This record gives sequence, C-alpha cells and structure tokens, in this order.
Amino acid sequence: MSIVLGLTGSIGMGKSTVAAMFRKEGVPVFDSDAVVRAMQGPGGSLIAAIETLHPGSTGAQGVDRARLGAAVMGDKLALRRLERLIHPEVEKQRRLFLRRHRAYPLVVADVPLLFEKGFWRRVDLIAVVSAPAWKQKARVLGRHGMNWSRFEQVRALQLADPIKRRRADFVIPTGGSLQETQAAVRRIIAACMGRGISG
Repeated sequence: MSIVLGLTGSIGMGKSTVAAMFRKEGVPVFDSDAVVRAMQGPGGSLIAAIETLHPGSTGAQGVDRARLGAAVMGDKLALRRLERLIHPEVEKQRRLFLRRHRAYPLVVADVPLLFEKGFWRRVDLIAVVSAPAWKQKARVLGRHGMNWSRFEQVRALQLADPIKRRRADFVIPTGGSLQETQAAVRRIIAACMGRGISG
C-alpha cells in the first residue's frame, strides 16, 4: 500500500514547480488541477453540466475559464454548486490513480484546496509549499490577466499560509534557490520511504 502525501500550497507559492520535482524523482503525482482542466476542456465530461449551470460559459474549446470564474467568484452559492459538480469527479479519478499506482511506495496527491475542502483526511502525510508573502505577490501579479482584486478574491478562499504550515508534516520552502527546494523534496521522499531523514 502506497503512502499518500498530500501536496498543497496557496496561490503563487510554487506548488507546480515542486510537483514537477517529485515527478523527476520518480514519484507518481496526481494533479487535481490537470484533471479538472481535462474535464472542462474540449469534449470534457463536465461540459454539458457546467453549461446547464452557467449558460454561455462553454464553447467548442470547452469551458471559458474567464467567464466561468466571473460567474462564480464572489457568489458563494454558485461556487458551492460548481464544486459539488466537480469534486466527486476528481475524487473518482484520484481513487483510480491510486489503484493504478498502488505498487509505488509513495505517491503525491497535488490538491490546491487540501485543507479547505477536507481532502487532508484522505492522505497519510501533508507537505505545504511556502514562500515569503512578497514573493508570492510578485509571482501572482506577474501572471497574465491577474490583478490585485482577483488575487485577493482567490486568497480569501484559501487558508492562510501560516495556518497551513502549522498543520503540515513537512514545509517545502520555495523562496530561495531551486536547488534548496529540490533538496527539501528529496529529504521528504527519504523520510516517507523510512530512510531516517526528518522533514
């Protein structure tokens, strides 16, 4: 039976980079965001249901993420309805992924809202990706189409970084060099594999 390491972190903390580092080390990674993108992409399994909830939010290329985001951001009821549609499907895919990779001693479940939506109960250990607030801000505001208002809306939906860090078994720093972050990833893998290295 695999050890399931939940990987999470707030927006702009570098979680995608860290997930890629785990993959580079040979650890299978379940990417919940990628699963959602596939279900919302061209021919995706959730297109029809999302269009029913939010008419005009989909097209030939799948979900128009900007339109859908505008429809649910700031509307808690609409967001909950969308989540009730998406989360069970993601969970099905996660279980399938774990079955397919059960021979591996360690697998990573990359879940952005691990704490916020209760997914922390479904993993064995938790690693939080964290960077200084100034670096987080610079990364996020440097993204195409991002602005301060949108950043604040996203942050309001996420547990504060200091709380996540306190609840984690491991904290992966991404405020320094890539080499430092990679070393932290390798230490966590070793710890999870029982090699006697602490997180």
